[in-house]
Amino acid sequence: MQYLQQLLSTYPFLIPLVVLLLSELVKVINRIREGSGERLFFRQGGMPSSHSAFVMSLLIVVGRKMGIESIEFAIALCFAGIVWYDAIAVRGTVSKHAKALNVMQEIHQFSEEVGHTVLEVIAGIAFGAFVTGIGILLS
Repeated sequence: MQYLQQLLSTYPFLIPLVVLLLSELVKVINRIREGSGERLFFRQGGMPSSHSAFVMSLLIVVGRKMGIESIEFAIALCFAGIVWYDAIAVRGTVSKHAKALNVMQEIHQFSEEVGHTVLEVIAGIAFGAFVTGIGILLS
């Protein structure tokens, strides 16, 4: 229990977690404004990309804590690049396939919001950087 309390009180862990939750909250607000009420939290796709915001925040706090020449920063950068590529290219392709399959069926059962647009990923990166900056200033 003490280890968990220590972990939750350290800014390199806490700030990316807050960024993830806040970016999900922004997506919920956007979905409510659009009139979509189904499964609001932790749904794939949407503006901003929570995954992109989270890994951007993680990248910033690792760079600040360990230095940008550290192996930890290099690992975080590679991890972020993989997440951003996956969000746009791989999951974007899955979204296109789901749309095509849904057109061919009478019953739409495939989620078409699996991937992100480039704009959603960039918005997630910017959101993650902005909220992380505020978190660092407050810590």
